Amino acid sequence: MPHNYQRVLRMLYSSPWAILPEKLEEIAAFLALKAQGIKFSEEEIQERIGEPRAAANQPSTRGSVAVLPIYGVISNRINMGANISGGNSGTSVQKFTQQFRAAVDDPQVSAIVLEVDSPGGSVYGVHELSKEIHQARKQKRIVAVANAQMASAAYHLGSAADELVVTPSGEVGSIGVYLMHQDYSAAYEAEGIKNTFISAGKYKVEANPYQPLTDEAKAALQASVDEYYSMFVKSVARNRGVGVEDVRNGYGQGRMLTAKKAVDAGMADRVATLDEVLKGLGANSKAKNSGMRSESNEMRARRLRLLEI
Repeated sequence: MPHNYQRVLRMLYSSPWAILPEKLEEIAAFLALKAQGIKFSEEEIQERIGEPRAAANQPSTRGSVAVLPIYGVISNRINMGANISGGNSGTSVQKFTQQFRAAVDDPQVSAIVLEVDSPGGSVYGVHELSKEIHQARKQKRIVAVANAQMASAAYHLGSAADELVVTPSGEVGSIGVYLMHQDYSAAYEAEGIKNTFISAGKYKVEANPYQPLTDEAKAALQASVDEYYSMFVKSVARNRGVGVEDVRNGYGQGRMLTAKKAVDAGMADRVATLDEVLKGLGANSKAKNSGMRSESNEMRARRLRLLEI
């Protein structure tokens, strides 16, 4: 269904993102090929967009410590992530929230570690989850570990923990929001194709990709980006216990910072490996499945079907 990927591409270019720009470009290029009907194996998908295998993106426990992974591109719902990557990978806000609440409510869990390796993702659902993580600090100790990348939407989530740790080779930051817009009008004109919209509602079809972007439409898109950025900055300020202007005028201003620089800037608390963090929390060295069901045969079959689309 190449048409399905064309729809996802349109969504990609019309939605605000809190993600590393280069990662979104990789995803867009990948989806453009899928829209042309080109098929990829799971290994080729990993090579192109760096998404983790679904089996690796599962919660685990080490003694009384729950380790919850935030890997790959973050999306609000499971099906959105599947459409973007072509498989069942990345992190769904919806699914992660369920896992997080289960760990918070589990009396046998004394602490929660968020293991993060993500370039960020969609803005949708992230603000709400960040707030929930921050509020859960009243119930259990929560530590976020950048192992090794915690960018944009992933930092929005990780900053909500009691403590934010960066591995020695890790990096955090990319605090910002952006939106891509593509104008196909010149390309279509060259091919003799003219698109005409029949619509109701003054702004219903503004910022469509088949007509040049008007100043009014651009201003509306900028206002949307500014609103999500303001939410992002205020959340980080609350999470880190600093002023909004400290985040807006510091904290990398959209750049990624390496471990020591992130600590010096107040974006992280210390540099340590995941194993060192777990040891400090009294966790066992051997990981066990947290009890969440592994990928079922039905889910695996569905994922493989998606790979064939």
